[in-house]
Amino acid sequence: IFLTVDSVRFGFREADARNGWSALPEPHRLVNYDEEIANKPQSSESKKSSWLSPEASVDKTKIYAGDEDAWDQNTEQLFEQNPTWEDVRWLKREACHDLPLIIKGIMTAEDAVEAVKAGADGVMVSNHGGRGLDGALAAIDALPEVVAAVGDKVPVLMDSGVRRGTDVLKALALGASAVGIGKPVFFALAVGGENAVVNLLQILQREVEAAMAICGV
Repeated sequence: IFLTVDSVRFGFREADARNGWSALPEPHRLVNYDEEIANKPQSSESKKSSWLSPEASVDKTKIYAGDEDAWDQNTEQLFEQNPTWEDVRWLKREACHDLPLIIKGIMTAEDAVEAVKAGADGVMVSNHGGRGLDGALAAIDALPEVVAAVGDKVPVLMDSGVRRGTDVLKALALGASAVGIGKPVFFALAVGGENAVVNLLQILQREVEAAMAICGV
């Protein structure tokens, strides 16, 4: 189970606002959130239980009416904006059972240590692809301190900015256990479906193998 902790708020998407992309057109909907958006939100006074509780919900009109200028500013209504490490402990205790829990969005050694203390079985260094703060530290620059802090205790993964096999090798050389790729998969899927994604992964594999050989690994 991956818990993303770097997206309690989204960066303002200027292109979405310019293009009028603020809501899903009918009849499209976020089917995996149907249950969550079925009712109006609870008041802050009544919402005393964990933000992960099934009773939590948001007003679906906020998601589909496009009240804000950009889509992400409407969808962020789905997320609790004040999660704590206690929520991580709750998730590990109540929902993970035999499944490993990976905390995604870690960018400092201090947060990595807190994540492990809270029960994380691994951490993923990520700045959400630079889509939050455009001036944020690059994930690969944050990777070494996180590896130094918890790399001997749990796997340390990294994503954000992985585009070539050389990016994979750099991350592995800096101590990452593995990397994640997001946009390349989406782009390939949009252009050529499943076959294009397979081709993408084969290209990355060839590039990693070539880079390793050239570096003498």
